[in-house]
Amino acid sequence: MATFVRTTPGGTTPAGMTPAGTTPESEKDAEFQEHEKILSPDFLSVAQIIEILAEDVDGVQQKLEKFLNFKNLQTCLKEASLLDYYVSGFLWAKGMDFSVIQYSKFMTLLDMLLHNLRTLHMSLEDSIKWLGEVMAEIGPSHKNEKWNIFDVKQANAIVDYLKISLFQHYKLYEFLFFSVREEIVIGTEQLIEVVNPADHPFPDPLEEGISFDIYSTFTEPPPPLDMEIKGLNQEQGPEESQPEADTSETDLLVGFTIEEIKSVLDQVTDDILISIQTEINEKLQMQEEAFNARIEKLKKA
Repeated sequence: MATFVRTTPGGTTPAGMTPAGTTPESEKDAEFQEHEKILSPDFLSVAQIIEILAEDVDGVQQKLEKFLNFKNLQTCLKEASLLDYYVSGFLWAKGMDFSVIQYSKFMTLLDMLLHNLRTLHMSLEDSIKWLGEVMAEIGPSHKNEKWNIFDVKQANAIVDYLKISLFQHYKLYEFLFFSVREEIVIGTEQLIEVVNPADHPFPDPLEEGISFDIYSTFTEPPPPLDMEIKGLNQEQGPEESQPEADTSETDLLVGFTIEEIKSVLDQVTDDILISIQTEINEKLQMQEEAFNARIEKLKKA
């Protein structure tokens, strides 16, 4: 009879002859003990399964995270993927309305398939063969109906689920277990400007900042004596130059009428246009004389 306690593919033990001195009862006990070893030890205990069944979706994830002792879900891709694998399997089994013993065997089956891949480097073909051998022992095809854990419908549903959950993504799980991933460290450099000493005339840092008016009035230290003298000179300077500015800002056209301004502008414009026109005529005359001279040369030639 086949046993599946972390075995290699096809690791079956053929049923031999009944040894001399044994009874049919002892042979049945041995066969029962052999059957009990299938998918043992259990991945989850009965108490753990009952505790998880009382939770909602988020509670199932939290309980499995605790039972599996996953500590780095936020940073470890492997732990996050494995937790998703087990949580999805348990929720699927919950939808199938399994009994506690069926939960136990199904979750152990999920774990054994990953164990065979991770530890024994079992190929996809070997994993499918191994699954067939296990389902033959715990499924409806077993000769002893009392030992059938799953019926035909449940066994077919389990195979279909494993096909879309594990076997369809087998290469990804191989990559998860056997590919070395480099740790990418992302960092940034920041330049921090140090605040000047308090004796400099600069405002406080931003977290202690105040408006510049209040700072300049009440906080800024008084300037030295030479700076006060310069400030007085600068204050007197604009006052002295103010009359000149006032005279320069007076309107120069005060006292002229609009007609007078127009006549002056017309005269200026006419003078400018006449000078431009005269210059153009002179240039045209020079070009005309040059062309005539060339034409005369061509005629003589």
